[in-house]
Amino acid sequence: MTATAIVDAVEADSFEDQRHRFQQLRTEKKLRHRDAAREMGLSEAEAIALHVGHRGALSATRLQSGEFPQLIAALTPVGTLMALTRNEAVVHERTGMYVDASVNGHVGLVLGEDIDLRIFYNQWHHGFWVEEQVADSVNRSLQFFDEHGGAVHKIFERKTTDTAMFERVARSFSADDQRSGVVVTPYTVQKPNVEKNNVVDVDLFRAAWAAMQDTHEFFGLLKKFGLSRTRAFTLAGEAFTQRVSNATTRYVLQQASERLLEIMVFVPSPGCIQIHTGLVSNIQVMGTWLNVLDPDFNLHLREDLIAESWVVRKPTADGVVTSLEIFDADGNTIAYFFGKRKPGIPELEAWRELIDDALLSDTVNS
Repeated sequence: MTATAIVDAVEADSFEDQRHRFQQLRTEKKLRHRDAAREMGLSEAEAIALHVGHRGALSATRLQSGEFPQLIAALTPVGTLMALTRNEAVVHERTGMYVDASVNGHVGLVLGEDIDLRIFYNQWHHGFWVEEQVADSVNRSLQFFDEHGGAVHKIFERKTTDTAMFERVARSFSADDQRSGVVVTPYTVQKPNVEKNNVVDVDLFRAAWAAMQDTHEFFGLLKKFGLSRTRAFTLAGEAFTQRVSNATTRYVLQQASERLLEIMVFVPSPGCIQIHTGLVSNIQVMGTWLNVLDPDFNLHLREDLIAESWVVRKPTADGVVTSLEIFDADGNTIAYFFGKRKPGIPELEAWRELIDDALLSDTVNS
């Protein structure tokens, strides 16, 4: 046996051991993919890639990484699917069709009435078609990961999905290399955040904030002044921002449900922002989880991971736009909430009233 053959055999044995361990954790501990991978000291992409070229309870097919925008655009004939985007604190699940997909450079859009995405394809490094036998059925999905092996977006089959078309689209974008395993870039230790020491002309910053004509100008504002979102909110002043209780999200969702108020819920991952626009009806609290459990929209939020909550007002050509924005302990955005709106249409007065009531409730209960 050659040296190369020996290495290949050792790798094959290692992959088989890891696949067995992964299935054990899935079956015995009922762990989700990301949690089973984490317990094994792997990224989720590494755990899925163990099953490339393997036929078993879980099998995976590697996708051609340079063709992700074309794959997303090809999903329209598949029909109803479930889009899932998450970060460490929240999971956003929306059922609908992938329609009106486009790409400009590395930025992609999906602008369906139900599936509404802002995609950053430069963060999409690995993709897999995944089939998993669960009880008497097979779960089929497309799963995409960043360079570190963290999930950026997933797409799941539903009962009304055209399964044959879903499989056909996935197979047409399969990669030539179908060997087990994947190489990911380890996360690096973040350098201490020194922005608190930045010298900022607060008056100039507030004047620039007041001069905004579109909410999208806010990203340029942060870049110009070298600020994170939370530091910007701290400097903006009470005319534009107010820090509120971390219980405000629960209040806002419950009140939106009771008032039949259509809202927008934005959840980011490193490579995607997923948006729900519409009603939220069935609000359930289960331990640390705050949930929206509606037929076509589910939200699962770890309330204990909310470190900061802010009510934010941004001037636009259509009037002030108000949001509730929540962050984790590292200053990462968990989610943000708006009243239903489109460019050229003023903000819903009912949304402003809800936020005013939230602020009043926060004051009374503080």
